[in-house]
Amino acid sequence: MARTLDPVAHAVRRDEFLDAAQWLIQTRGYDEMSIQDVLDRVEASRGAFYHYFDSKAALLEALIERLTASGTATILPVVDDPTLGALEKFSRVFDGIARWKAERKELMLALLQVWYSDENALVRDKLWQQMLTVLTPVVAAIIEQGRGEGVFTAPSGPDTAQVILTLLYGAGETAGRLFFARHAREISVADIRARLVAYSAAVERVLGVPPASLQIVDDATLHEWFD
Repeated sequence: MARTLDPVAHAVRRDEFLDAAQWLIQTRGYDEMSIQDVLDRVEASRGAFYHYFDSKAALLEALIERLTASGTATILPVVDDPTLGALEKFSRVFDGIARWKAERKELMLALLQVWYSDENALVRDKLWQQMLTVLTPVVAAIIEQGRGEGVFTAPSGPDTAQVILTLLYGAGETAGRLFFARHAREISVADIRARLVAYSAAVERVLGVPPASLQIVDDATLHEWFD
């Protein structure tokens, strides 16, 4: 007789592996973490690990998926708040994402070390496609609200939402690379600000709002990560 899978127990056990990986990546780094390290921390067999993940890379992918879902969940109450205007929603979404990352700064820095490696290109692309699927209707709804309020002139629909998400994803990718350039003292904070302001300006033009209506990264966030 086939064993019946308990989905709750399965999810809890899988999260234990992810919790262990998150702690190890934050404290040791991804490259220094081995599957055996994860097994030792969870007190599990190698067979148990492969029941949930095909490889160390799959474990990393699952961890980033969980973090992405967690970060997205923090901004949804803002998006669903009927008392906020569309422009305010965009501003609060940017602020919320920045705060969420700052609260996990050590982990974010540890993940940056592996995020841009060529071997993780497929992971980045897969997660980007997942983000588009989840966030496109969310951003499209804000755009439609803004059009109704008369503050946005951008066309409604998923195409415009995906253009904005592509700009925001590009801003995040650029910010990560600028972090390493700043760490190597190859660029000033002023130059970093100018690069990121350009993304804000591009989003403003797509939405059809006046200049300086939106700020993807404020000065406090700049100094938090780049000073």
